[in-house]
Order: sequence, then structure tokens, then C-alpha cells
Amino acid sequence: MVTPRLGLRRRVVGAFTLGALALSAGLAMLTYELARAYLIGQRERSLVRQTYAAVGLVGNELLSPTPDFPRVLSSLVVPAGSRVVVLHEERWFAASLEVGRDDIPEGVREAASAGTAVRQLFRLRGVPHLAVGVPLPGQNGAFFEVASLDELDRTLRALRNAVSGAAAVTTLAGAVVGTWAGRRLLRPLADAAEAAAAVGSGHLDIRLESTGDRDLDRLTNAFNAMTSALQDRIERDARFASVVSHELRSPLTTLATSIDVVKARREELSEPARAALGLLEADVRRFQRLVEDLLEMSRMHAGVDEPWLEPVRPAELAAHALRSANAADVPLEVDAAARDVIIIVDKRRMERVIVNLVENAQGHGGGVTRLAIEAEDDRVRFALEDAGPGVPHDERDRIFEPFVRGRAARRRGSTDGSGLGLALVSEHVRIHGGRVWAEDRPGGGARFVVELPMEGDR
Repeated sequence: MVTPRLGLRRRVVGAFTLGALALSAGLAMLTYELARAYLIGQRERSLVRQTYAAVGLVGNELLSPTPDFPRVLSSLVVPAGSRVVVLHEERWFAASLEVGRDDIPEGVREAASAGTAVRQLFRLRGVPHLAVGVPLPGQNGAFFEVASLDELDRTLRALRNAVSGAAAVTTLAGAVVGTWAGRRLLRPLADAAEAAAAVGSGHLDIRLESTGDRDLDRLTNAFNAMTSALQDRIERDARFASVVSHELRSPLTTLATSIDVVKARREELSEPARAALGLLEADVRRFQRLVEDLLEMSRMHAGVDEPWLEPVRPAELAAHALRSANAADVPLEVDAAARDVIIIVDKRRMERVIVNLVENAQGHGGGVTRLAIEAEDDRVRFALEDAGPGVPHDERDRIFEPFVRGRAARRRGSTDGSGLGLALVSEHVRIHGGRVWAEDRPGGGARFVVELPMEGDR
């Protein structure tokens, strides 16, 4: 199973967001760690200086024959939150009951008692503290000072919250910038996609405007050059088909006239000659229809056959088209909502649409069963149903392409038709701003639907 990839715009937004997140998180962590190291280091240096100053006073007291530790400890000036403890000859003296021997980390006690100055961060009753232990010079003892870092911890928490908030804001800003940049960068691609869809729909005069960006203009110029080349090629092919079809009309007219002359003396011909005349007449008529279809298709592609629009009633249009197709006996059902509807169409083209659908049903769909006219919202639909095998799903789009014949026609082995009838239907309907499609008929068969806008919706 292939996992679908994110769209280009989402990837651009994601890249900006992740980049902003990584950068802001890195800067936030670096800022916090530097500030933390600086503040704790400053506090440690200050406490060490205070400790050594206090050690000097305590050392002077030890020079007396009867040192009075409680008096000396109470006379020491220490910052708020700091407590001092003295170990002398296995005896402990504290200036406050808040911190005693057991509150000092064991590693600090052992190192200082062994003659090594030491400092350590630890937590005492859930509050961060800093302990400094210094051996007393020339004595069997050590001096300890323990300072609460609660205020510093609150400061660091506030700093951590501040840099985390700044990182979140920066990440959000990165997402906003990524969204803006994605829209701006992908706008030319979206325009190119819309233009390509328009070209695919037959609007070959679509061109992209220059963006003023040197890199994006390469895409714009390449697309415009491709569209121009495609338009030129289609126009050349249309002109070629038009010229060839026009040149064929004269000899075909001569052939048709000659056949009519021979038909007038049909009784004088032998039986084999009559059979040959019938085959010749059928092929000439089919050839004439093919040439006429090619001429009409080439005129539409060349844009020289503009529609002549006029208001008509759908029911009257359909009835006239059925009579033209020699199918006046086909049931015509008009929905109540469609009886008073007016549509603006080229009558000749729309009659040709219905005639072609009727002939297609007669030739490949077992005959027309009914023609229904329906109105819904701002659209009018002509639905022609036949009694044939229906149109397979994989052919419902292709049968409206030029020179494509459906599976039913191939299965019947019929050589009638050029594959242009439904293509002309699609072109005529497109010119009117509508659409045509094939679907299944309830109970079997095919249902061809032509949908057109009502008056004033064009």
C-alpha cells in the first residue's frame, strides 16, 4: 500500500513550522542553560567567598583556649536563607535549628572532614540548596554553610516559562509565515493548473501572465509556448480537414447527382447492376455525411462558426428535432416545471444534437424508447433513452471523442457511422455552456442526458 504524500503547500508550511520550532527551541534551551549556569555560578562564588570569610573568624576563635562557638556563629553575618554548621573534634555546632548535621549531604561532610574544600547542589525538603564545606586550618574540624536557592529557582522557572513561551510564539509565527509563503510560491502553480484545465476543455487562447520573477517566468514562458504550439497545431489540422472536406464535396455532389440519374433508369438495369447501384448509393450517402461532419467539426475548432442564439421552448425544439430525424412517433414527455421554460440556444445546433442522439440510438441502441424534458433549479435536461445494451462505465467518456465507436457498435460489426456524431453532440453542448453524459436507464439500456442553462444563466 502506497502511503499518500502530503501536498506541496503542506510540506512548505511544515518545513517553516519545524524550522521555526527547532531554531526557537534551540535558542530557548541555550538561553536558559547559559542564564542558569551564570546565575548558579555567581551564587556559588558569592557563597564560597562568604564561607572563607566566616572560616577566618571561626579560626581566630579556635586560637583561644576556650572557644565559644555559639557566640561566634551567632555573630556571623550571613545572607538571608543561609545557615552555618561547624564540626570540631567530632562535635557539631549550628547557628540555627533549621539545618543540622544530617541535613548536609554525606559526601560534603566526608570531603570537608578529610581536608578538601567541596561544594554541592542538592534538594532539602523539596527546596534546592547549595552546600559549601571548607576544612578548618590547623584544626580537626570543618566549616559548612548551606544556602537556600529557592528564590533563584523561582527566577529560573520564570525564565524557563518565558523562553518556552517565546519558542511557542516563534513556532506559530513560522507556521504563519510558511502559510503565507506557501500560498505566494504556489500561486503560479495553481494558475498554471487552472490554465491547463482550461486548455484541456478547449480554451486554447488561455495564456499565463508574467510574474516578474526570473525563475517562475521560465515556467510561464514554457507553458505559453506549449499552448501556442498546441493551438497552432490544432488550427492547422482543422484547416487541413476543412480544405480536404471542402474539396471532397464537389466530386461527392457529382457522384450523388449521377447516382440519381442512374436511379431514374433503374428498371433498365440488370439485377446485379441494381444491387451494385444500391451499395454505391449507400456508401456515397455515408461518405457525404462524413464530409459534412468533418466540415462542421473543423469550423467549430477553427472558431469561425459562431452560434446564432435565440429564445426557444425546449418542447418545441425537441418535437421539431424528432420530426427531422424521422422519429415523430417517439414518446415525448415534458415535465410540468419545464413547460414554460425558455432557453437561449442555437436552434440548428441543438436540433442537430437531438438528431445525432436519435440516430445513435437507432443504429447502436436498439431504438429510442422515449425523450424526456426535465427542469431543475436553473438547468434544463433532455434525456433520451434507448433499448440497447447500455454503455459500459469505461466508455462513457470516450464515446464523446472524435472517431471513437462504442463496444456495442464494434460487437454488431456495423460499418455505419464515422464516430463523429457524439463528438459533435459534445461540442455543440459545450458551446452552449452545458454538458452531456451517458448513464444507465432504469430497466436496462442507455440514457443520454443533455443539460443546458436556462435563460439568463449564461
